[in-house]
Amino acid sequence: MTLEERLQQHPFQGYAYAYPHKMAYRHFDPPVALAPLWERENRDALFLYVHIPFCKMRCGFCNLFTTTNPGENMVDAYLTAIDRQMATVAGLLGGQRFARGAFGGGTPTFLSEREIERLFTSIASHLGALAPGTPISFEMSPETVTREKMQLLVDRGVTRASLGVQSFVPEETRFLGRPQDPRQVMTALECLRAAGFPILNIDLIYGAANQTPRSWLHSLGEATRLFPEEIYLYPLYVRPLTGLDKLHREPSDHRVELYRAGRDFLLSRGYHQVSMRLFRRAGTVAESGTGPVYCCQEDGMLGFGPGARSYTAGLHYSSEYAVGRNGIEGIIRDFAGRTSAQFATADYGCVLDEQEQRRRFIIKSLLRSSGLVRSGYRVNFGTDPVEDFPELRELPEFGLATLTDETLTLTPCGMERSDTIGPWLFSAKMQARIGQYELA
Repeated sequence: MTLEERLQQHPFQGYAYAYPHKMAYRHFDPPVALAPLWERENRDALFLYVHIPFCKMRCGFCNLFTTTNPGENMVDAYLTAIDRQMATVAGLLGGQRFARGAFGGGTPTFLSEREIERLFTSIASHLGALAPGTPISFEMSPETVTREKMQLLVDRGVTRASLGVQSFVPEETRFLGRPQDPRQVMTALECLRAAGFPILNIDLIYGAANQTPRSWLHSLGEATRLFPEEIYLYPLYVRPLTGLDKLHREPSDHRVELYRAGRDFLLSRGYHQVSMRLFRRAGTVAESGTGPVYCCQEDGMLGFGPGARSYTAGLHYSSEYAVGRNGIEGIIRDFAGRTSAQFATADYGCVLDEQEQRRRFIIKSLLRSSGLVRSGYRVNFGTDPVEDFPELRELPEFGLATLTDETLTLTPCGMERSDTIGPWLFSAKMQARIGQYELA
């Protein structure tokens, strides 16, 4: 589909948070040995990601790899397997340095204090303690925030607390399949502020069918009461097999209007727009980018646990993916039973040839406010991005970007159409693989 054809459709066509998309992954036959794979990689500035696929409840919009209220035995077996996976991978790599860390899910704060402590002990024992000041993010939900857990995370060096709120209006969260009390949310936010995390992030969702511009601005006002350093504004998508999909609930047709209202509200309150979704408060540690240098276009990622992805330059790999409870819990049981020998290989993922690596660099750069720096691309690939992908010149023609000798940056109109531009840049090969994927 051409860019012109895409622009005639609804703006919300797909979230290009990663490239290739997880639905482009397939089984490797034979599995790929990790030791020689990582031996060729620069391991001086990696991203450490740990996935915790457990929640107290599953939100109606959620298509993440997570299950609800697992038994104690499942959690114990999972943490034991993560420890074994970390020991195996660390032994194969023979040394690495992490410039970033994140714990996602699921809800990592679903774990008890003892289980969180156990997880950090595994990391320190096998991968080494993360250097002081290394940015480390931890996802959480309001009902799992306690003073004791937050103090433990601060003591363990977590620098960013990310709270999934979605809305401060009870009728909207009920529509989203996530009933919650705004008073509990505010209590959780106050607890996070009191704990002293350098960065507080709040996730909000716009596009529930019963949401209005007025109620959306109310949620934004509540979200900014404690001056969080970051706020993510997510448009509502109804994904296959999710709770909202099963209830046949559709997002509002007013998402563009709500996006603009949210953007303008945050810009007027001293936030800077980093991407279509991410806004950072000016003059804070979140904006200054302190910590070791990490470049998402170039540096790799080591992921642990099913649902976690690992990135090298030419190969991305992970566990299989599912949305349904039976599929997810089957993958978790398989993970818990894996041997060290099995953890020494990658058996599911996607190979990126040089053309796909170039596309990934462009997508990961262009959809941010800093834009695509042509000299950075040339350093990596020896050619110019606009010469390699002449279709990029269409973006300025449609008023979606500004092209100079040095950069290609999205205009406000282009930023607004990020979920159109991202899928447009996917290769035909990856689009075909995504279209053929059968979701479980």
